[in-house]
Amino acid sequence: MQRMTLAALAAAATLFLAACAPMGGGKQGTTAQQEANRQAVLAFYEKGLNQKDADAALQYVGNRYVQHNPTAADGPEGFRKFIAFLREKFPNSRSEIKRSFVDGDYVILHVNAIREPGTRGSAIVDIFKLENGKIVEHWDVVQPVPETAANKNGMF
Repeated sequence: MQRMTLAALAAAATLFLAACAPMGGGKQGTTAQQEANRQAVLAFYEKGLNQKDADAALQYVGNRYVQHNPTAADGPEGFRKFIAFLREKFPNSRSEIKRSFVDGDYVILHVNAIREPGTRGSAIVDIFKLENGKIVEHWDVVQPVPETAANKNGMF
C-alpha cells in the first residue's frame, strides 16, 4: 500500500512540474521553429511599420492574413492600405519593440509606437499567429501612454 502511495505521489509531482514548465515564452523553451517565427514577425514589423515598405513586409505573410483589429481590413490589400496611411499621415512614425514572446505558433510583441516624434505614443500588444513560418492572423490591443500615472512603474 505504501509503495502505491509513493508511486502515485511521484506521478503527481511529475505532472505538476510539467504543468509549471514554461510554454516557450523564454529562451530555454524556444524551439528552432518558434525562434524562426519570432524572427519572421520582427522582420515583418521592421519592414512594414518602421520602413513602411508593405511589399517587403508581405513576404512574411501566408496565403491568408486575417485581421482582428476592427479598423483594419483583411488580407494583403488591407495591410498595404494601413502602411500607405502611415506613410502619408505619419511618415516619421516609429515602433520600438520592447519585448517579444513565443508560444507555439504565436508571437507576441510589447511595443512602444510613436506616430509623431516627441510624443509619448502608445503601448501596444500585438499577437501574431503563424502557419508554416508565415503570418496568417493578427490581433492587437492599443493604449495611449499617459502623461502621468498612479505609479512609477512605467508601461515598458
